[in-house]
Amino acid sequence: MTILPPSVLRALERFHAARPWDHNAHYHPWILRQLPRRYGRALDVGCGSGDLVRLLAVRSTSSVLGVDSDAAIVDRARELTSPAAPVTFAAVDAMTGLPEGPYDVITCVAAVHHLPYADALALFRRRLAPGGTLVVVGLARAESPVDHLLGAVAVLANLVMAWVRNRGRRAARPVAMTARTRAAETGFGEVVREARRVLPGCRVRRRLFWRYTLVWRKPTGS
Repeated sequence: MTILPPSVLRALERFHAARPWDHNAHYHPWILRQLPRRYGRALDVGCGSGDLVRLLAVRSTSSVLGVDSDAAIVDRARELTSPAAPVTFAAVDAMTGLPEGPYDVITCVAAVHHLPYADALALFRRRLAPGGTLVVVGLARAESPVDHLLGAVAVLANLVMAWVRNRGRRAARPVAMTARTRAAETGFGEVVREARRVLPGCRVRRRLFWRYTLVWRKPTGS
């Protein structure tokens, strides 16, 4: 996190409480660009209110499953999804109750830091079909000067995005932002080391708005 005076932090909190916007949804278009135009089964881990699940369903030739450990937000996801959509939701612990694959696409947005990181990546690897794509948008604890510099830039960019997205007006909190949250405990350096160990050849990048991205395509012979 960027260290700011308490008065500034309180002012920022008031501003964003009145003009909230979803940092995770900001990355949904980017996620879709990493995926094939058409694919079969897809899985979204930590699906929240199901926004990404519904986007994934547009390209799926089979079905999309969204899982989350928060039963209340899973209920909201079902309410917000058309019964005609090829989508199902389940309230499960991802590490113990994740349905068997294989899946052609697995996504995980702002959720992997809720799980034992390396074990979760290994589980995703096992569930992914040969040739399938894993896309993670995660949170890491700020440690290095680069992390803190990006955090400072993100504070300013966050103000601009909040104003633009809401056209300067007050707005209701998006349903997706009612899901339970948790601060990241793992630094970006460890995130990269463990990802490269578990998923050789993966691409991991720092991003704005306190996020990083990971993309891995499972070799077809695996």
